[in-house]
Amino acid sequence: MDDDFAGRLVALMAERGLGVLALARKVPCDKALISRIAAGKQRPSEQIAHRLDDVLEAGGELARLATRPVPHIPALDLPQIAPDADLYDRITKAVGTPAQVDVPVIEWLEHTLAEHRRVEDTLGARPLLGLVRAQLSAVTTFTRAAPGPLTDRLVDLAAQYAQFLAWMCIETRNHAAGLAWYDRAHDWAVQAGDANMAATTLSMKAHLAWSVGDPQRCIRMGEAARWHPERTTPGVQGMAAQMSARGHALAGEEDPTHALLDQAQALIGRASEHPEDEPPWMYFYGETWFTLQRGMAELHLGNWRAAAGLLAAGLAALPESYRRDRAWYAACLAHAHAEAGDAEAAGAVAARFAADIATVNSYARGELLTTARLLTRKGAQQGEDIKEALGPQGH
Repeated sequence: MDDDFAGRLVALMAERGLGVLALARKVPCDKALISRIAAGKQRPSEQIAHRLDDVLEAGGELARLATRPVPHIPALDLPQIAPDADLYDRITKAVGTPAQVDVPVIEWLEHTLAEHRRVEDTLGARPLLGLVRAQLSAVTTFTRAAPGPLTDRLVDLAAQYAQFLAWMCIETRNHAAGLAWYDRAHDWAVQAGDANMAATTLSMKAHLAWSVGDPQRCIRMGEAARWHPERTTPGVQGMAAQMSARGHALAGEEDPTHALLDQAQALIGRASEHPEDEPPWMYFYGETWFTLQRGMAELHLGNWRAAAGLLAAGLAALPESYRRDRAWYAACLAHAHAEAGDAEAAGAVAARFAADIATVNSYARGELLTTARLLTRKGAQQGEDIKEALGPQGH
């Protein structure tokens, strides 16, 4: 079943002069278990793999081989999603015969998706696009073959994968593909009866409209996401209200922007009382994120100092694991400082975050380049410094 692990284990045993019985005594474990693992008939548990590593002085090599992603369902090499021997067998059987998919396999896919969302916060979209497409392909294959009771759960999971894939397409500026995947996610969400995901896809279409500078579509999509509040959670409703507010801010409409942001903040408060009721893709939605959204709205409205204060506060509280988001909001903060006439502060923020901005967020790069040009027009040296920090693409 795992020739690479078995082959390396046998080689290390030979190098160390250890037979099956001697190795089993050192681990310690049953001799028959070592025999099955060495023959490639059983995958070792994480604990056994680490003990084998220690006993054979393999420097972590065996542990890495034991926690490789499952064949045909590619995943990042993360310890928290590595399947144990039993789950590995279940996944392998399901890949070979999709009708054998069962609850533990679906739970593993759900957990894998959640972990990859968090990895994307740090690495950005590009390293994950192909991998997530392949996982979605596996999910849709299971959906077509699964026994009846599991079908709805798999269709709902397909909607979540499609929504995540759409997000990453937008992040890499493939807007047409992003819109198509949001449409597909919405269809699957309706099929599965998942009102939260159906509403979320509309909110994210509002985000796409904002990304391309279309305030009216942003407003309307945000409003559409709130058509069925009795069937969606406060967090999902709050996101939709905030998206509409973002559209009004882009249009320069201050009163409706602030009114909708106030509504969204109240909904966030309700969501925080029962976070367990919110869908898993809303993990990022909280007061810190909302402070940053208020700052971005004030930036659109031209309230530079208010924007800078909110963005600075939110950025200071945003965990470093949110590397992609930190890059974006840092670019917005530099822009706010520049517009407020504080070139030194703008330059300091840009210098601190330029490497991440250039690496993980193309929108942030564009925003910071706009700021550099603004500073240059004002005669501030920081404009050229920012272009230099962004590298060749910054010019």
